[in-house]
Amino acid sequence: MTSAFVRARRPEHKQQRREAILAAARELALDSGVRNVSLAAVADAVGLAKSNIMRYFGTREEIYLILAADEWRQWSEAIADRLGDCDGTGDVVTALAETLTDRPLFCDLMSHTTTTLEHNVSVPAARTFKRAVLSVIAAVGTLISQVTELTESEGVELASAATGLAGMLYPVTHPSPTMIELYAQDPDIAAACPQMVPTLTRALSALAAGLPALRG
Repeated sequence: MTSAFVRARRPEHKQQRREAILAAARELALDSGVRNVSLAAVADAVGLAKSNIMRYFGTREEIYLILAADEWRQWSEAIADRLGDCDGTGDVVTALAETLTDRPLFCDLMSHTTTTLEHNVSVPAARTFKRAVLSVIAAVGTLISQVTELTESEGVELASAATGLAGMLYPVTHPSPTMIELYAQDPDIAAACPQMVPTLTRALSALAAGLPALRG
């Protein structure tokens, strides 16, 4: 990817440059995984020096935190569409598991959020991200309560657990080249590697069944 302009002066040109940087970072993450993308790689992909990238985003982590917030919003739209067709907790659990699994970049970003992406960022950037996440979780929790017997707060708990588990399971279910080689050599070890949808579905089904029993 190369830059279509040399120096952004007008507001619309600056916005175009921001969008080009985010698009390059997204494409690189999809190609090689979030953890393998450096700020230098993003700068090279968009045809800028690292110092110029930092004029728009303070750090690499800030770029990916912005992308993560966008992925949260996109997932909220996808799950809202699915929940409209759901009838009961079983359908909801399936919808949560499948819509999350269908978004590998989202899951990859969630797997790095607390360990790296929320570090080395400004307080305003962290605040914007957290408010976006909380807004999505609250909205999804409300939708869940409308098609199940769960309360809104229980719906929030289920949505939070679903996204948290997806972020935890993603790197396990998408092993490194070393682990892939190990699994090929040792089928008994490979058999212990979980699958994303079945594991999410079972865990969320158990949680959804147990939440009403914990009501005060």
